[in-house]
Order: sequence, then structure tokens, then C-alpha cells
Amino acid sequence: MSRPVTIFTGQWADLSFEDVCRTMSAMGYDGLEICTWGDHMDVKKAAQDPAYVAEKKAVLNQYGLSCDALGAHLSGQCVGDRWDERLDGFAPGKIAGDADKIRDWGIEQMILTANAAAVMGCSVVTGFMGSPIWKFFYSFPQTSEKMIEDGYLKIKELWSPIFDEFDKVGVKFALEVHPTEIAYDYWTLKKLFEIFEYRKTLGINFDPSHLIWQGLRPEVLIQDFPDKIYHVHMKDAAVTLDGRSSILGSHLPFGDARRGWNFRSLGHGTVNFEEIIRALNIAGYEGPLSVEWEDNGMDRMYGARESLEFVRKHNFSASAVNFDGAMEN
Repeated sequence: MSRPVTIFTGQWADLSFEDVCRTMSAMGYDGLEICTWGDHMDVKKAAQDPAYVAEKKAVLNQYGLSCDALGAHLSGQCVGDRWDERLDGFAPGKIAGDADKIRDWGIEQMILTANAAAVMGCSVVTGFMGSPIWKFFYSFPQTSEKMIEDGYLKIKELWSPIFDEFDKVGVKFALEVHPTEIAYDYWTLKKLFEIFEYRKTLGINFDPSHLIWQGLRPEVLIQDFPDKIYHVHMKDAAVTLDGRSSILGSHLPFGDARRGWNFRSLGHGTVNFEEIIRALNIAGYEGPLSVEWEDNGMDRMYGARESLEFVRKHNFSASAVNFDGAMEN
């Protein structure tokens, strides 16, 4: 199959950009989904300084890697979220605690990211949008329908001007359907598309690890929204309910064995990747399969190598012939 196998650099941002390129090239990855934090991608420099872009491209070329997407999860979260102190860690320290400035920074960063993606040769930015209504997830104190509707309309108000800038440079935004986002499951995603009137700019960064523990069949998103699959994360999770553990996580940190579910390295969880690849084949998806590696119970170098092998094994094409065609007279 011609789909490239890439890796998201967000979990490797403690390493320099060149170190990540050297490491992933040696493992055999085809390219990177480059995060917009650490020193991996300064979107302001990329949008404004051709020399910076040339430098990044030169490092990628040196190690035989492509740049298939930029990941703007942190800045995107700042756009639509209801502020609390956790957002301070995503934005510059000088604006910590100022909800309006953090949001304005997030908006500016997302526009710069669209321009950075264009000059880097990427047609997709992956990321989050935030949510002003995630706090209302459990409807007590009582949550009115108007509060939910207003939350969606707020997201449309905030993101429509950003998407206008994406359109100007020919870049699409792929939302990772994820808890804390305005769209975190099937029906919230469908409503988001409806609110935006199925605007082509907005699609899905498909990541099954956030869906499987919610009781969803992840491949259904591909089957029902085939033209909205703009990017794919290959990431696994294991559901391990034992009568004591909760599907809500119990405020326990990721990796804690007492949790009802945890992210796992590919092939060590509950996700049925064969069904996902079959659905992607039917949808005609030919973009990258990007490993997002998260597993607190495994060495990440071992996990990244094993994950590449896993994706290569599962990255099969649809059949070009009918298997029973040879039986015709």
C-alpha cells in the first residue's frame, strides 16, 4: 500500500528536531507529523522566514523524511476552551492567567500554523478546537439545551475566521475527536459538522484510541464520514474494567493499572485495526498513517519500532480483482 507511515513528534518534543529526524529515519519511518511545540516547529518563523523553512526542509531531506502534517493541538485548545489554570501551560508564560490573551494567542497561532503548513508543503493541520461546554459533560447542575447550543455557536464564531485563513492558503483542519473537545464522540461530531454546514475546511483526524473506551466502534466514523477523513492517527488503548475501575478514569494518572482504560502501544490494546484499514480502503483514504505513540508501561524506543512494524503489517490495499472472477466461463 502506498500510504506513508509517519510518526507524530508531540511525544518526542523533549528531543531536538534533528534528533527526532535522525531517530525516526533510522527506524524506517517515511515521514513526520510535526508538532508545533518544543523546537520542532515555530509557526511564526515558518510563516514569515523563508530561511527557517529552508532549514527545516533541509533536515527532513537529509534524513529522507516527508512532512505530512503539522500538529497544533495545544494552541487549538486555547481557542475554544473555557479557561482554567491548565491552559497556562500551553501558552507563553507572560500571559498566564489572562483568559482573553490566551485565547487571542491561540487564534493567532492557528492562523500562523495554516500559513506554516502551506510553506512546508502540508495540506493538513491536525489538532484540537477546545470546548466551552465540556465542563457540562454530566448534566448536573442541570444543563439546558440552550447552553449546549450556545457552546456550539461560540465555537463557530471563534473558528470561522480561522478557517477563512486556512482556505486562503489551501490547508484543511483535521479535528482529533477527543474528550474535552467540542466533538468527542459520534453525535457531538455530527452536530459540529451540521453547525459548520459541512464546511470542507473542517474534517477529522481519526484516532481510534479516544473512541474505543467510550464504547464506540471507531470504524463507524470512517464509514459514515468517509469524505471527512483528512488524517489518521494509529494509536491503541486497552479497556480493563474489573469491577473496581471506572471508565471515567477515577482521577488516576495515565499508566496507573487501577484505571479502567489506558493508552497502549499499537497491538497491545483493544482496537481492531483490521476493520479500520478495511474502512479506510473503502473510503479511498490514501493519506498518512501517523503513529501517535503513548504507553507509560513500555520503553518508547521499543514501542516506536514495534509500532512501525505493526502498521506496515496492517497497511494492506483493497483487492484489485474479484476473488471469484476466475470461476467465470
